[in-house]
Amino acid sequence: MHKATKAALISAFIFPGGGHFFLKSKLRGGVFAVFSVACLWALMSFLMDIANDISEKLVNREIPFDVSTVMAEISSQLSGSAGEMPHYTSLLLLGCWVLSIIDSFVLGRKIPESTHPAKPSAV
Repeated sequence: MHKATKAALISAFIFPGGGHFFLKSKLRGGVFAVFSVACLWALMSFLMDIANDISEKLVNREIPFDVSTVMAEISSQLSGSAGEMPHYTSLLLLGCWVLSIIDSFVLGRKIPESTHPAKPSAV
């Protein structure tokens, strides 16, 4: 398998920037990885705020402990005023991930394959 294909698959299935680290392009890999971690942190922070708010409401008995009521509360929290932030952050993360795949593939194509010694032919 060509280095470019391996790098693209690593970036696609492991983490953005992973393919760049495989290609020994640490600066590019670091930029993609740090940006992706920042997007994931922002998303998780937003979701944890919603989870904490709902759990406080459950503990204080402001909403009943019922699956449909909790799901309705989650939906209302997600569609609230801050509902656009996770949407844009998700799009940024997806864009970073796709750009990382493409960039690692292009970078891998620029690096020449290592020369392998010729295999002796079978007689």
